Amino acid sequence: MRTAPTALLLTATTFLWGGTFIAGRLVAGDMPPLTASFLRFVIATAAMIPLVLVNEGIPVLPDRKQLISILFLGLSGIFSYNIFFFTGLSQISASRAALIIACTPLAIAIASSILFREPLTRSHCAGIILSLIGAILVISNGHVYALITGGFGSGELALLGCVGSWTIYTLIGKGILRTMPPLSCVFYAVLAGTAMLAVPALNDGLLDILPTIEPMAWISLAYLGIGGTSLGFSWYYRGIKAIGPSRAGVYINLVPVFAVLQSWLLLSETVKPIVLVGGVLVCLGVFVVNRPSVRPLRG
Repeated sequence: MRTAPTALLLTATTFLWGGTFIAGRLVAGDMPPLTASFLRFVIATAAMIPLVLVNEGIPVLPDRKQLISILFLGLSGIFSYNIFFFTGLSQISASRAALIIACTPLAIAIASSILFREPLTRSHCAGIILSLIGAILVISNGHVYALITGGFGSGELALLGCVGSWTIYTLIGKGILRTMPPLSCVFYAVLAGTAMLAVPALNDGLLDILPTIEPMAWISLAYLGIGGTSLGFSWYYRGIKAIGPSRAGVYINLVPVFAVLQSWLLLSETVKPIVLVGGVLVCLGVFVVNRPSVRPLRG
Protein backbone atom coordinates (compact mmCIF):
# COMPACT_ATOMS: atom_id res chain seq x y z
CA MET A 1 0.00 0.00 0.00
CA ARG A 2 1.44 3.39 -0.95
CA THR A 3 2.15 6.07 1.67
CA ALA A 4 -0.51 8.61 0.62
CA PRO A 5 -3.47 6.18 0.57
CA THR A 6 -2.30 4.76 3.91
CA ALA A 7 -2.15 8.27 5.40
CA LEU A 8 -5.70 8.99 4.19
CA LEU A 9 -6.92 5.66 5.54
CA LEU A 10 -5.41 6.23 8.99
CA THR A 11 -6.68 9.82 9.07
CA ALA A 12 -10.17 8.55 8.24
CA THR A 13 -9.79 5.98 11.02
CA THR A 14 -9.01 8.65 13.60
CA PHE A 15 -11.90 10.75 12.31
CA LEU A 16 -14.25 7.83 13.01
CA TRP A 17 -12.67 7.29 16.43
CA GLY A 18 -13.09 10.99 17.21
CA GLY A 19 -16.82 10.58 16.61
CA THR A 20 -16.98 7.74 19.13
CA PHE A 21 -16.58 10.27 21.95
CA ILE A 22 -19.86 11.93 20.92
CA ALA A 23 -21.64 8.62 20.34
CA GLY A 24 -20.28 7.24 23.60
CA ARG A 25 -21.52 10.30 25.46
CA LEU A 26 -25.04 9.73 24.08
CA VAL A 27 -24.94 6.05 25.07
CA ALA A 28 -23.46 6.61 28.53
CA GLY A 29 -26.63 8.09 29.94
CA ASP A 30 -28.75 5.20 28.69
CA MET A 31 -26.98 2.07 29.97
CA PRO A 32 -24.08 0.78 32.06
CA PRO A 33 -20.66 0.82 30.35
CA LEU A 34 -20.13 -2.93 30.09
CA THR A 35 -23.54 -3.41 28.51
CA ALA A 36 -22.74 -0.65 26.02
CA SER A 37 -19.37 -2.26 25.23
CA PHE A 38 -20.90 -5.68 24.67
CA LEU A 39 -23.64 -4.36 22.37
CA ARG A 40 -21.11 -2.26 20.47
CA PHE A 41 -19.02 -5.31 19.68
CA VAL A 42 -22.01 -7.52 18.88
CA ILE A 43 -22.95 -4.97 16.22
CA ALA A 44 -19.31 -4.77 15.11
CA THR A 45 -19.11 -8.56 14.72
CA ALA A 46 -22.25 -8.58 12.57
CA ALA A 47 -20.94 -5.66 10.48
CA MET A 48 -17.61 -7.40 9.93
CA ILE A 49 -19.19 -10.45 8.25
CA PRO A 50 -20.18 -8.79 4.92
CA LEU A 51 -17.02 -6.67 5.03
CA VAL A 52 -14.81 -9.77 5.20
CA LEU A 53 -16.85 -11.73 2.64
CA VAL A 54 -16.75 -8.94 0.04
CA ASN A 55 -13.06 -8.10 0.45
CA GLU A 56 -11.41 -11.39 1.45
CA GLY A 57 -13.97 -14.14 0.86
CA ILE A 58 -14.91 -16.75 3.45
CA PRO A 59 -12.40 -16.33 6.31
CA VAL A 60 -10.11 -19.29 6.85
CA LEU A 61 -10.25 -20.78 10.33
CA PRO A 62 -7.15 -19.81 12.29
CA ASP A 63 -4.61 -22.48 13.15
CA ARG A 64 -3.51 -23.09 16.74
CA LYS A 65 -0.76 -20.46 16.73
CA GLN A 66 -3.04 -17.86 15.13
CA LEU A 67 -5.83 -18.71 17.57
CA ILE A 68 -3.59 -17.93 20.54
CA SER A 69 -2.72 -14.55 19.01
CA ILE A 70 -6.40 -13.83 18.28
CA LEU A 71 -7.39 -14.61 21.86
CA PHE A 72 -4.75 -12.17 23.08
CA LEU A 73 -6.02 -9.58 20.59
CA GLY A 74 -9.55 -9.93 21.95
CA LEU A 75 -8.26 -9.87 25.53
CA SER A 76 -6.07 -6.78 25.05
CA GLY A 77 -7.72 -4.55 22.45
CA ILE A 78 -11.35 -5.21 23.36
CA PHE A 79 -11.92 -6.82 26.76
CA SER A 80 -9.20 -5.34 28.98
CA TYR A 81 -9.11 -1.99 27.14
CA ASN A 82 -12.82 -1.44 27.80
CA ILE A 83 -12.59 -2.60 31.41
CA PHE A 84 -9.68 -0.25 32.08
CA PHE A 85 -11.26 2.61 30.12
CA PHE A 86 -14.63 2.62 31.86
CA THR A 87 -13.08 1.93 35.27
CA GLY A 88 -10.79 4.91 34.82
CA LEU A 89 -13.53 7.20 33.56
CA SER A 90 -15.63 6.40 36.63
CA GLN A 91 -12.87 7.92 38.80
CA ILE A 92 -11.20 10.72 36.79
CA SER A 93 -12.25 13.31 34.22
CA ALA A 94 -12.47 12.49 30.54
CA SER A 95 -9.83 15.13 29.74
CA ARG A 96 -7.34 13.66 32.20
CA ALA A 97 -8.08 10.20 30.80
CA ALA A 98 -7.47 11.46 27.26
CA LEU A 99 -4.15 12.97 28.39
CA ILE A 100 -2.91 9.57 29.58
CA ILE A 101 -4.18 7.77 26.46
CA ALA A 102 -2.28 10.33 24.35
CA CYS A 103 0.91 8.60 25.56
CA THR A 104 -0.04 5.50 23.52
CA PRO A 105 1.92 6.38 20.33
CA LEU A 106 5.08 6.87 22.41
CA ALA A 107 4.56 3.51 24.14
CA ILE A 108 4.01 1.78 20.77
CA ALA A 109 7.14 3.36 19.27
CA ILE A 110 9.36 2.37 22.20
CA ALA A 111 7.98 -1.17 22.33
CA SER A 112 8.31 -1.57 18.54
CA SER A 113 11.91 -0.42 18.70
CA ILE A 114 12.72 -2.93 21.46
CA LEU A 115 10.76 -5.93 20.19
CA PHE A 116 10.90 -5.51 16.41
CA ARG A 117 14.04 -3.40 16.03
CA GLU A 118 12.06 -0.73 14.19
CA PRO A 119 14.42 2.21 13.55
CA LEU A 120 13.80 5.00 16.06
CA THR A 121 15.13 8.10 14.33
CA ARG A 122 15.61 11.55 15.80
CA SER A 123 12.88 12.93 13.56
CA HIS A 124 10.61 10.05 14.63
CA CYS A 125 11.12 10.91 18.30
CA ALA A 126 10.64 14.62 17.59
CA GLY A 127 7.43 13.95 15.68
CA ILE A 128 5.95 11.80 18.45
CA ILE A 129 6.78 14.41 21.10
CA LEU A 130 5.42 17.20 18.89
CA SER A 131 2.14 15.33 18.37
CA LEU A 132 1.95 14.60 22.11
CA ILE A 133 2.36 18.30 22.95
CA GLY A 134 -0.33 19.16 20.41
CA ALA A 135 -2.66 16.52 21.85
CA ILE A 136 -2.15 17.95 25.36
CA LEU A 137 -3.09 21.44 24.12
CA VAL A 138 -6.21 20.06 22.41
CA ILE A 139 -7.30 17.91 25.36
CA SER A 140 -6.70 20.64 27.97
CA ASN A 141 -8.41 23.35 25.89
CA GLY A 142 -5.51 25.57 26.92
CA HIS A 143 -5.59 24.75 30.66
CA VAL A 144 -2.46 22.59 30.59
CA TYR A 145 -1.32 23.19 34.18
CA ALA A 146 -4.71 22.30 35.64
CA LEU A 147 -4.79 19.12 33.58
CA ILE A 148 -1.35 17.75 34.42
CA THR A 149 -1.41 18.58 38.15
CA GLY A 150 -3.09 16.36 40.68
CA GLY A 151 -2.36 13.06 42.33
CA PHE A 152 -1.90 9.69 40.72
CA GLY A 153 -4.52 7.21 41.87
CA SER A 154 -6.34 4.09 40.78
CA GLY A 155 -8.16 5.95 37.99
CA GLU A 156 -4.91 7.06 36.38
CA LEU A 157 -3.50 3.57 36.86
CA ALA A 158 -6.51 2.12 35.02
CA LEU A 159 -5.92 4.46 32.07
CA LEU A 160 -2.29 3.34 31.94
CA GLY A 161 -3.84 -0.10 31.55
CA CYS A 162 -5.53 1.27 28.41
CA VAL A 163 -2.16 2.40 27.05
CA GLY A 164 -0.67 -1.01 27.75
CA SER A 165 -3.66 -2.87 26.31
CA TRP A 166 -3.67 -0.95 23.02
CA THR A 167 0.10 -1.22 22.70
CA ILE A 168 -0.14 -5.00 23.08
CA TYR A 169 -3.04 -5.13 20.61
CA THR A 170 -1.02 -3.15 18.07
CA LEU A 171 2.18 -5.18 18.44
CA ILE A 172 0.47 -8.58 18.35
CA GLY A 173 -1.27 -7.40 15.20
CA LYS A 174 2.07 -6.80 13.47
CA GLY A 175 2.97 -10.47 13.93
CA ILE A 176 -0.33 -12.08 12.98
CA LEU A 177 -0.80 -9.85 9.94
CA ARG A 178 2.10 -11.71 8.33
CA THR A 179 -0.05 -14.84 8.13
CA MET A 180 -3.65 -13.56 8.11
CA PRO A 181 -5.49 -10.86 6.10
CA PRO A 182 -6.34 -7.70 8.12
CA LEU A 183 -10.15 -8.00 7.94
CA SER A 184 -10.20 -11.67 8.95
CA CYS A 185 -7.81 -10.91 11.77
CA VAL A 186 -9.99 -8.08 13.12
CA PHE A 187 -13.15 -10.18 12.69
CA TYR A 188 -11.82 -13.04 14.81
CA ALA A 189 -10.37 -10.64 17.39
CA VAL A 190 -13.69 -8.78 17.72
CA LEU A 191 -15.55 -12.09 17.97
CA ALA A 192 -13.20 -13.24 20.75
CA GLY A 193 -13.48 -9.95 22.63
CA THR A 194 -17.27 -9.93 22.35
CA ALA A 195 -17.45 -13.41 23.86
CA MET A 196 -15.25 -12.25 26.75
CA LEU A 197 -17.54 -9.27 27.41
CA ALA A 198 -20.72 -11.38 27.48
CA VAL A 199 -20.56 -12.51 31.11
CA PRO A 200 -19.71 -9.04 32.56
CA ALA A 201 -22.53 -7.54 30.46
CA LEU A 202 -25.02 -10.10 31.77
CA ASN A 203 -23.92 -9.29 35.32
CA ASP A 204 -24.41 -5.63 34.41
CA GLY A 205 -28.13 -6.24 33.78
CA LEU A 206 -28.05 -6.67 29.99
CA LEU A 207 -31.33 -8.60 29.68
CA ASP A 208 -33.26 -6.07 31.76
CA ILE A 209 -31.77 -3.09 29.93
CA LEU A 210 -32.36 -4.26 26.34
CA PRO A 211 -36.11 -3.41 26.21
CA THR A 212 -35.49 0.08 27.60
CA ILE A 213 -32.85 1.29 25.11
CA GLU A 214 -33.95 4.44 23.24
CA PRO A 215 -33.68 4.74 19.41
CA MET A 216 -30.95 7.39 19.62
CA ALA A 217 -28.88 5.08 21.80
CA TRP A 218 -29.24 2.30 19.20
CA ILE A 219 -28.10 4.74 16.49
CA SER A 220 -25.09 5.68 18.60
CA LEU A 221 -24.30 2.01 19.24
CA ALA A 222 -24.53 1.36 15.50
CA TYR A 223 -21.99 4.11 14.88
CA LEU A 224 -19.70 2.73 17.59
CA GLY A 225 -19.99 -0.80 16.21
CA ILE A 226 -19.84 -0.13 12.47
CA GLY A 227 -17.79 3.06 12.19
CA GLY A 228 -15.68 3.04 15.33
CA THR A 229 -15.00 -0.69 15.41
CA SER A 230 -15.55 -2.71 12.21
CA LEU A 231 -14.23 0.01 9.87
CA GLY A 232 -11.90 1.77 12.31
CA PHE A 233 -10.17 -1.36 13.61
CA SER A 234 -9.86 -2.82 10.10
CA TRP A 235 -8.35 0.33 8.60
CA TYR A 236 -5.97 0.66 11.56
CA TYR A 237 -4.68 -2.88 10.97
CA ARG A 238 -4.28 -2.19 7.25
CA GLY A 239 -2.19 0.82 8.25
CA ILE A 240 -0.05 -1.28 10.58
CA LYS A 241 0.52 -3.82 7.84
CA ALA A 242 1.54 -1.08 5.41
CA ILE A 243 3.81 1.17 7.50
CA GLY A 244 4.39 -0.59 10.83
CA PRO A 245 3.10 -0.09 14.39
CA SER A 246 5.00 3.03 15.45
CA ARG A 247 4.30 5.05 12.29
CA ALA A 248 0.62 4.03 12.31
CA GLY A 249 0.31 4.53 16.07
CA VAL A 250 1.22 8.23 15.98
CA TYR A 251 -2.03 8.90 14.10
CA ILE A 252 -3.86 8.11 17.36
CA ASN A 253 -3.10 11.65 18.55
CA LEU A 254 -5.39 12.93 15.80
CA VAL A 255 -8.33 11.37 17.67
CA PRO A 256 -8.76 14.20 20.25
CA VAL A 257 -8.37 16.76 17.45
CA PHE A 258 -11.28 15.25 15.52
CA ALA A 259 -13.26 14.72 18.74
CA VAL A 260 -12.99 18.42 19.61
CA LEU A 261 -13.74 19.46 16.02
CA GLN A 262 -16.85 17.30 15.82
CA SER A 263 -18.01 18.46 19.28
CA TRP A 264 -17.67 22.04 18.05
CA LEU A 265 -19.61 21.32 14.85
CA LEU A 266 -22.33 19.06 16.28
CA LEU A 267 -22.63 20.08 19.93
CA SER A 268 -21.64 23.77 19.65
CA GLU A 269 -18.91 23.35 22.28
CA THR A 270 -16.48 26.24 22.71
CA VAL A 271 -13.01 25.83 21.23
CA LYS A 272 -10.17 28.19 22.17
CA PRO A 273 -7.55 29.30 19.62
CA ILE A 274 -4.88 27.34 21.53
CA VAL A 275 -6.75 24.15 20.57
CA LEU A 276 -6.26 25.01 16.89
CA VAL A 277 -2.54 25.47 17.57
CA GLY A 278 -2.52 22.04 19.23
CA GLY A 279 -4.23 20.51 16.21
CA VAL A 280 -1.60 21.96 13.90
CA LEU A 281 1.17 20.55 16.11
CA VAL A 282 -0.42 17.09 16.06
CA CYS A 283 -0.65 17.16 12.26
CA LEU A 284 2.95 18.39 12.01
CA GLY A 285 4.10 15.62 14.35
CA VAL A 286 2.32 12.97 12.29
CA PHE A 287 3.96 14.36 9.13
CA VAL A 288 7.43 14.34 10.72
CA VAL A 289 7.08 10.73 11.88
CA ASN A 290 5.93 9.51 8.48
CA ARG A 291 8.34 11.38 6.23
CA PRO A 292 11.40 9.49 4.92
CA SER A 293 13.55 8.64 7.94
CA VAL A 294 16.94 10.04 8.68
CA ARG A 295 19.72 8.63 10.85
CA PRO A 296 18.51 6.28 13.57
CA LEU A 297 19.38 6.88 17.21
CA ARG A 298 22.27 4.79 18.39
CA GLY A 299 22.05 2.87 21.62
